[in-house]
Amino acid sequence: MDAFYASVELLRYPELRGRPVVVGGRRAHQPVEGENGVREFFHLRDYVGRGVATTATYEARALGVNSAMGLMKAAALAPEAVLLPADFDQYRRFSRLFKAAVAGIAPAIEDRGIDEIYIDLTGLAVTPEDAEDVARRIKAAVREATGLTCSMGITPNKLLSKLCSEFGKPDGLTVLDHGDIPARIWPLPVRRVNGIGPKAAARLAALGINTIGDLAAFDSLRLVDEFGANYGGWLHNAAHGRDEREVVTHSEPKSISRETTFERDLHPRRDRDELGEILTRLCTQLAGDLERKRYYAKTIGVKLRFDDFKIVTRVLTLPAHVRDARGIRLWAGRCLKKAPLERRLRLLGVRADNLCREDALPGAPLDGPRLDRGQLDLELF
Repeated sequence: MDAFYASVELLRYPELRGRPVVVGGRRAHQPVEGENGVREFFHLRDYVGRGVATTATYEARALGVNSAMGLMKAAALAPEAVLLPADFDQYRRFSRLFKAAVAGIAPAIEDRGIDEIYIDLTGLAVTPEDAEDVARRIKAAVREATGLTCSMGITPNKLLSKLCSEFGKPDGLTVLDHGDIPARIWPLPVRRVNGIGPKAAARLAALGINTIGDLAAFDSLRLVDEFGANYGGWLHNAAHGRDEREVVTHSEPKSISRETTFERDLHPRRDRDELGEILTRLCTQLAGDLERKRYYAKTIGVKLRFDDFKIVTRVLTLPAHVRDARGIRLWAGRCLKKAPLERRLRLLGVRADNLCREDALPGAPLDGPRLDRGQLDLELF
């Protein structure tokens, strides 16, 4: 999907189309109705804090703003950009809509997250021309279901399709076969290959390898010497567009989690009320995720990042499975009681592990306790 979160926001605020928009920050940055009935938006130039950009429109990207960039840095690059808070419930709803639209045409889908999928067209298309026709039908169905555009790469494998899905954004459509690799893939920088991160790219650059073509021409045995048999061999194959991975249409999740980074460091005791509300919200969201995906959890854990960036996790395995928000909240609080709580906190997260499908539950689940606010605080600290 093209600039997915930002594109969903533009459906809500169509007057922002064509303007640099960044999604991130606090709910306090919600637009407000002005006296004349015209919505007033919060601008990056007025932002103070340490939040990060979740995504940005292509107009903001043209100014240098990227995902995961600190909002203060983004403000220096694009001070007049509009800042909108993220609405993940809305993004998940649109994610379900676009995937259902695709499944109505091509049901062999591998889910790769909220805004990306792989589709196996083997049973639907024989020639590249047929595949392109199917792709255009899919794009039209997604547009009709969501009002949003997507970009597609149609190739012999997942690695090449991932690469080509970035071509021509937004609303791109690229068909590529192995014979097109020298002209269209090899001139690209190695970082464009999914699986080559900044550290690997720096090591490759030290060897004089800057483009995918450089990598393809490099001696494969030396790659193995430099990077090991597995990764070195993969680098050689990737540069030549080889990828044997199947489209995996179903997999069981190993865990489900929710977490949030605070705009300011919160003290475990002086900010106990605020932390308690945040923990309750995270547990409620996690319970909703479990119910929607039809899972129960037998292990509940918490994740803490302190002001010194140290990360601590604590987990508890329950006597039976749980899914309701009250039960998750109780056990998450008990996890927190096992953690050191002397330093200020930057991040708090809740995680459900040891999952079981609701149709395979071995016994009765735990019922969540009816806790009042004082009991919640007691269980939290």
